[in-house]
Amino acid sequence: MAPEDRRAALISATLPLLREHGTAVSTRQIAEAAGVAEGTIFGVFPDKASLLRATLMHAFDPGPAEEALAAIPAELDVRVRLREAAAVLRARMTDNTTLMGLPKDAIAADPGFLEWLMDSRRRIAGAVAAVVAPDRDRMRRSPEAAAQLLLMLVAVSVHRGFGEGGDFGDMDDEEIVSVLLDGLLVRPAPAPFTESSP
Repeated sequence: MAPEDRRAALISATLPLLREHGTAVSTRQIAEAAGVAEGTIFGVFPDKASLLRATLMHAFDPGPAEEALAAIPAELDVRVRLREAAAVLRARMTDNTTLMGLPKDAIAADPGFLEWLMDSRRRIAGAVAAVVAPDRDRMRRSPEAAAQLLLMLVAVSVHRGFGEGGDFGDMDDEEIVSVLLDGLLVRPAPAPFTESSP
């Protein structure tokens, strides 16, 4: 097996274990999941921390989300585009929920990892801003600001620990887009039509 294929196989085997066990996952567990000898890991990665960082970088790779966001047709109504964007973001955040606290461990060993992670977040925000951009003239905030707001709303709906006492876990993509575009006020139902007396 070529070194890059072996590296990819180890990362693929590590990701579900990292989601389940966190950084306490052992190289023995990883080797068993990958179907290789434990020493094989160290032929590809200098240490366990390097393998875990590479796995986190794979999980947080912005490329697939950027592609999915770029594929949203610009001619769709802004609400439809934003619902599709919210769905992409929700799927990404849901997949990585258990990994959110783990980068701290990786950061301590490699300060460059934090920079990479921040760049990844900037790239995702930029891709969301591009989804909003066709309607920039209709917005009171820039596409970049709208993207940050959408990211925050999706994050609080996925990561229920955000905010004291606020339970946003029941917010679906449609409500998120409505809150973003319309605010929190419930629109009153239109008054029923009545014919006036002559």
